[in-house]
Amino acid sequence: MIKRLEKNKYYLDIAKVVSTRSTCLKVSIGAIILKEDQIIAAGYVGSPRKTKSSLEHGFCLRQKLNIPSGTQYELCRSVHAEQNAIINAARSGVSLLGGAMYVYGEERPGGEMLDAFPCFICKKMIINAGLVRVISSVRKEKSEKGYIVFDVEDWIEDWQQHDIIEDKYKYGE
Repeated sequence: MIKRLEKNKYYLDIAKVVSTRSTCLKVSIGAIILKEDQIIAAGYVGSPRKTKSSLEHGFCLRQKLNIPSGTQYELCRSVHAEQNAIINAARSGVSLLGGAMYVYGEERPGGEMLDAFPCFICKKMIINAGLVRVISSVRKEKSEKGYIVFDVEDWIEDWQQHDIIEDKYKYGE
């Protein structure tokens, strides 16, 4: 009997292929955005268009400066995959309202799957873009399926009850 690949896995596999275009030396992350079961945008971790990437420079500036992961994003050459997917939709004039984002990530080198959760900045962009769901790859020990589904409304409700900046630093979101 032929088994169809489950939809969330199918779309994460597509995001995985998108991630292979990443130009970050630390991670390979890809994102796709769907609306009404149709892919409307894609993005990967990479430097802004027409600029040199860390791959082309041959080093990661953040690693060279010993900047801890998850901090001082402004010193990174790359734009996050989630941000690039949102930007690419905007460049095409496509509305994201009501859409879903799939994010797949792996470590470099080695290719171990990451918990590809959107960062604080990406979460804010996802909310303002009107996306309703984010499906992220996770390590198998966290989910047998290899992914977790976030309801964007839960982020909004949480931030309505707590100060988004204060809690970010207090709890290390």
